[in-house]
Amino acid sequence: MERVLADALLAQSREPCALLGALCGGEASAERAETLRLVLQQLEERGVGAGALTEAAHEVAKGHLVPLLHASPGGGSAGPRVLRAASAALRSCARLAGPELAVALAEDALRGLPAVPAVELLAAVAPCLRALEDAPLLRRLARASVELALAGDAPPAVGARLLPALAQSAEPALREAWDTLGSSGPGAEGRTGPELLVLSALAEKLLSARARHEDLDARLRGRFWRTVQAGLGHAQDALTRKRARYLLQRAVQVSAELAMDCACGPQDTMGPSLFWWSEKKKDELLKFWENYILIMEVLEGNQIHVIKPVLPKLNSLFEYAVSEENGSWLLHPSWHMCIYKRMFESENKILTKEGVIHFLELYEVKSLPYSPELSEFITGPLMDALSESCLYSRFPGQLLGSGSPLGLKLQKFLVTYVSLLPEETKSQFLLKFIQRMADRHWCAVPILFLSKALAGLHRCKALGGEGLLALRDVLQCTMITHQVLLRGAAQCYLLQTAMRLVDVEKVSLSDVSAFLVSLRQEESLGRGTVLWTELCDWLGVNERYFRQSSISGSDGHETSLNAYVKKLVQEFVKSPGWETGESGFMPDWLEARLTSLMVLLAVDVEGMKTQFSEKQRTQNVLRIFLDPLLDALGKLGTNAYMPLLRTDRCLQLLVRLLHSCVPRGSSGQDDEVSTVLQASIMSVADSVSQFVLRRLTMNELQSVADLDRCQLYLKVLAELTNLQVKLGWKAGNPISRVIPPLKNACIHHLQEAEDGQEPILGHQVQRAVSMATLAALCEAVDQHPVLQLDSPDAEPMIRFLSTLPLNQMLQKPRSEEQNSCVHPLENGSVFEESSSSQGWGKIVAQYLHDQWVCLSFLLRKCCPRIPATDSDMLECFFPAVEMPVQTLQSALDVLTVLPAGRILPVFRCMEVLVPQLLTSEESLCVESFDMAWKIISSLSNTQLTFWPNLKAFVHFVFNNEILSIAAKLKGQGYFKIKEIMCKIIEMSSMKTGVFNILICHCCQSWIAAASGGSHSGLFSNAKDYSELVLEACVFGTVFRRDQRLIQDVQTFIENLGQDCAANIVIENTKREDYYVRICAVKFLCLLDGSDISHRLFIEDLALKLLDKDESASRSRTRYHENSLQHRVKNRVWQTLLVLFPRFDQNFLNGIIDKIFHAGFTNNQASIKYFIEWIIILILHKFPQFLPKFWDCFSYGEEKLKTSICTFLSVLSHLDIIIQNIPEKRLVLRQALTIALQWCLSHNFSVRLYALVALKKAWHLCKALQFEECDAWTTVIECSLSQAESMHGAGNARKNWQRIQDHFFFSTFHPLKDYCLETIFYTLPRLSGITEEEWIALDKFSSFIDIPSNEGSQWYLSGTALGELSPGDWSQQDRGYTLGEAESQSEWADVQKKIIPWGHKALESDLELMFQDRAAKLGKSISRLIVVASLIDKPTNLGGLCRTCEVFGAAVLVVGSLQCVSDRQFQHLSVSAEQWLPLVEVRPAQLTDYLQQKKAEGYTVIGVEQTAQSSDLAQYRFPEKSLLLLGNEREGIPANLIQQLDVCVEIPQQGIIRSLNVHVSGALLIWEYTRQQLLGCSGLAS
Repeated sequence: MERVLADALLAQSREPCALLGALCGGEASAERAETLRLVLQQLEERGVGAGALTEAAHEVAKGHLVPLLHASPGGGSAGPRVLRAASAALRSCARLAGPELAVALAEDALRGLPAVPAVELLAAVAPCLRALEDAPLLRRLARASVELALAGDAPPAVGARLLPALAQSAEPALREAWDTLGSSGPGAEGRTGPELLVLSALAEKLLSARARHEDLDARLRGRFWRTVQAGLGHAQDALTRKRARYLLQRAVQVSAELAMDCACGPQDTMGPSLFWWSEKKKDELLKFWENYILIMEVLEGNQIHVIKPVLPKLNSLFEYAVSEENGSWLLHPSWHMCIYKRMFESENKILTKEGVIHFLELYEVKSLPYSPELSEFITGPLMDALSESCLYSRFPGQLLGSGSPLGLKLQKFLVTYVSLLPEETKSQFLLKFIQRMADRHWCAVPILFLSKALAGLHRCKALGGEGLLALRDVLQCTMITHQVLLRGAAQCYLLQTAMRLVDVEKVSLSDVSAFLVSLRQEESLGRGTVLWTELCDWLGVNERYFRQSSISGSDGHETSLNAYVKKLVQEFVKSPGWETGESGFMPDWLEARLTSLMVLLAVDVEGMKTQFSEKQRTQNVLRIFLDPLLDALGKLGTNAYMPLLRTDRCLQLLVRLLHSCVPRGSSGQDDEVSTVLQASIMSVADSVSQFVLRRLTMNELQSVADLDRCQLYLKVLAELTNLQVKLGWKAGNPISRVIPPLKNACIHHLQEAEDGQEPILGHQVQRAVSMATLAALCEAVDQHPVLQLDSPDAEPMIRFLSTLPLNQMLQKPRSEEQNSCVHPLENGSVFEESSSSQGWGKIVAQYLHDQWVCLSFLLRKCCPRIPATDSDMLECFFPAVEMPVQTLQSALDVLTVLPAGRILPVFRCMEVLVPQLLTSEESLCVESFDMAWKIISSLSNTQLTFWPNLKAFVHFVFNNEILSIAAKLKGQGYFKIKEIMCKIIEMSSMKTGVFNILICHCCQSWIAAASGGSHSGLFSNAKDYSELVLEACVFGTVFRRDQRLIQDVQTFIENLGQDCAANIVIENTKREDYYVRICAVKFLCLLDGSDISHRLFIEDLALKLLDKDESASRSRTRYHENSLQHRVKNRVWQTLLVLFPRFDQNFLNGIIDKIFHAGFTNNQASIKYFIEWIIILILHKFPQFLPKFWDCFSYGEEKLKTSICTFLSVLSHLDIIIQNIPEKRLVLRQALTIALQWCLSHNFSVRLYALVALKKAWHLCKALQFEECDAWTTVIECSLSQAESMHGAGNARKNWQRIQDHFFFSTFHPLKDYCLETIFYTLPRLSGITEEEWIALDKFSSFIDIPSNEGSQWYLSGTALGELSPGDWSQQDRGYTLGEAESQSEWADVQKKIIPWGHKALESDLELMFQDRAAKLGKSISRLIVVASLIDKPTNLGGLCRTCEVFGAAVLVVGSLQCVSDRQFQHLSVSAEQWLPLVEVRPAQLTDYLQQKKAEGYTVIGVEQTAQSSDLAQYRFPEKSLLLLGNEREGIPANLIQQLDVCVEIPQQGIIRSLNVHVSGALLIWEYTRQQLLGCSGLAS
């Protein structure tokens, strides 16, 4: 069409110059520019280029086209068309006018044009430049183009047209471009994409099958291959990865075509080349690269079901890459790492997990040679991938707590890999591995399994001081996780790692002790654990091989552990040299922790040496270690001049020793070391207590820093008190001698008048010290009543505390300028004291806290003295106790100012006050509830203070006395308590463990009330709060995936038992959700059905449970297996089964209809079993309900077609039901009648259940020898015989056998299996409910907060039910499983999308003409035209567009090009319209269009059934064919049928008379393509 138009214009105008001038005139437009291009191209083809035309071409270029490019820099809708047309016109001008014009145009483009037009112009004129004369210009153009492309923001035409044009023009340009790329320096990650763009554009020349200089062969350059690898493995965008695959594919094809050996130099001096080719190994190399490229292509899909079958081919890549002769790498391993890197960085985490597991399994099947790149990959991309917590989840079907498959494979891989490393590289690899662990913040699960993998390595001397320091850094990484158990377990494994990998000759005991002190003893390194014993054994074996430390002195013989610890204690106890005065700050506790730890380790090491024969030696060693400390402590009471910091350090060491010496676990009984240590310390208790007395009472504490020292003294006093009570509290003991004077002195200091003077710092500090001391004494008395403050000398203290003004503030002292000093505090922060009042707010908060500690003690002690009437108030002398309203108001006031860590004593006071005031001052009490809850809810993310405060809050608000009074009043307080209860349950869904504290406290208090005594009447209020127990019975959220993972791993650690020291050291807080249900169930098991209050509570709870089940059934929430609705209903019926023994007949009369109604409801299998079970138990215990049961079978079959199976299942246990019935004949006759009736049901499942019931009932009749049933023998035996031999369609016989073998009919015994184990573990497991709902019996026994019912014998099952596996009757057919895929060693064929490789620039510009673009893609274009102008639906047009593009049609004709923007069209075409020419011909224009094509030699073929149509199977398509497709409804109109040369119809075998138009067109297009392909192959042959 374009050629015809150009010829017509030139024919009409005899002067081409005049025509060109006319076209250059007028307003510039895309159409005018394209017309000018056509004319110039036609003139160029005719060879016209002399004289005036040459000048005209020069004038057109300079005078019109170049200004046009300046004026149209690519903007607007017509911009791309103008640029493309003007650039093509300039190329023709340059060819017409000669190379001088091309040079001038190129120079202009380099100087002044905008970037986009310049690139278009240069791409157009570059082929016109001369190789020799214009070589400098070509080199400049090549260098500028490459630099522009590498800048990263180059126009698309640089890679699509400019660089290919320069490469084709002359060798100097290609060489300059290649050199510029090579000299640009190592490409950063962001440069990979631009570099691959340049390489793809130059690929036809740099990777050419024609002979070329070696320096222009990209295959021989290492830089080229490293860029390709970076694109394959590191590129984030798909286009860059496509370019890299294209370059790799082309390099392999070129190597095969050249048939010459070649090799690129290795990446380093060792190892194989990055790329090499050998004709001898051509087949193996082609197979390797074919599989390699296939894998990389498939990975682009990110679909695991497509990728997983390809993974076995990855194993074959390793087989090709490793030599069988010498076990060395033939192909560089970095190629394999690109594949794994691509998998690791996939957005599909399932694919990432598959990739990681595949890599970890490498060494299970083959032994790969060592490679530095492989080690770097492990410490780099692999560790980055391992940081994803989601990868450590269990496989489907794997039991809870069995451990992460990936974690176990990681451990096995690391052990194998490290064992195969050369000795000279092992240390370096492990050090780098550990350092990489310390370089990032890890979540709890990954750091745990990485640490466990390290701990599993074989012993070797791999780490020195630097490695031990790196392990310390990793320890710091574990501390940021909130999961305490996982954190502790990780620390245990890191310690085991140190013991296995550290070379003791390269580290000193000082290094080891610094590492050990980084462990938290309260989380991992506890004395008496297996880990502690292992550490002692390691120290004992290696103690004489450690490198000498500075603290051991210069004598070589002092390298033993005992000598080191002895010196350590001496150095610690002596006065530090940096002490400058008595006003020093408290020393850091770190040194005390380190010294105490090493003392205990050394003593235990000595004990392991002596075994049981020389215990006295162990005691002597301990005394030797303690002598410096005991000597210093013994002088504290008499030596007033002992340096202050020395006393502080001695007391810190004393506290740490007492804290750490007691062994954890069972080994804590009769521990000789702790006994000797405690006895030694008690020998100096008198001196220490006198020192503490002096320091706390004699105004020696004068500065703010001394308040920290006060806390140390009080800790020492508390430890000595605990120790004295443990050893026996006797009159006149050292502690009892200091308590009275200490108490009196504190009272005296607090009673001192202010005298109206402004307070000074020393006086205020002493007041704070005195109040803190009184608070400590009150807490000691609460903990140890044996201290006997009830003695006569205790009265002054009680009187003083009762008269102490509430919320008395500690006035800020006057400012005294002091020298500014900076000193590190205990927690590592820096405290700068520039004035006496620095940090005074914290001191005041502590002062208020201590007041309320004392008041809490006073209220509990003097509560009975609170007057009942106002007249009694006149005689009172304890104002704080006897004015509870004012005291409670003061408590509310102080809660507004105290920080979260100081509110516990206020809650304890409110717990005593509110029961006294709830009746008379309800609004004030409700305000206190509100205030307390606001504080608790605001602390939900503060771990250190939340749990103690929550416990105190629950004890306060849910005090049994408060609950009882509120329930009687039914006022604001009652409803506020209910509101708070709901809010706590709601908070539990966000923070696991909150509800546990509430339900545990309430159940404990109700149990205490139920057990009798003075509070026996308080249990009656439990019924008023039965909603709490109801919610507890059905409590349990559906966890998110990450929460389930944490619980799985915690269970795995717990299952390790004593093998993991964290299980022994860390107290199990029982915060898991299932403990809420355990607590409620154990509470219900303790209730006595004969007690009227208990029975009322049970009945009320049962009714609420049934209502809960009914509301869940009516819920619109989606009800599917393991949904929250399913779980709630399951828990409801579990609880009803627990309560059943306490139901009497009168109560069952009221609920039996609800229970039977539940049987009619559509439920999951697990719930059906529980309903059937409870119905069986009811009918067994109360046979009088049998008539109601028979009535359940009398409904119509339509209503019962699903639920009847429930009642038939009950009927199958007729032997249990009739045990308590004297007259069994009537029941058996009724059962047989019903079973026979339902054996005739239309529903196959119903017939199966009925046959089971019939078989069971009939066997029972024969066993009981009922002759009345003999008349039915023939019918029943025939029915059962037919069932046994059924051979109907499908799996009828197999299903009959399955249902008989099902546990509910074969093994389950409703009476013998009635126990907690069956209800909460066995039946849920067998019924297929998620294992999160399985509660094992050991969970019940380990929960000791609620006692077990010793009189109950129904904890364990009496049958073999627990040994069964889930049956397959209730399981769905699983079909294809992953296991089947994994069993396939290597798939014979896999999915692979066709990718056109014969192109040199994958991103070819969409602005190219379609033919040009297709040519760039190496796409074969046929001479077939498909006309779809009559088709209306976008879906059919989109599908046709895709089909035409796939089979290479020349053009698709549509009625309107607007259809391309339709979403339905785009959904079906999948971008095919971008690669296929589309032409718009409206239906009214079709006649003219068909005539035109006929004139061009096309045969017009209609796809229609007509009287003279040809069979598609017989028809032979001409090369130039035009297919006309009809409308979806009317087909091809009659007037157009007359225009057809032939009609072709598709032969049919069916009844439907026509196919969809898209399908019809696709069949004909394929048949045309098939015939053309056969024709081509015939010519070739």
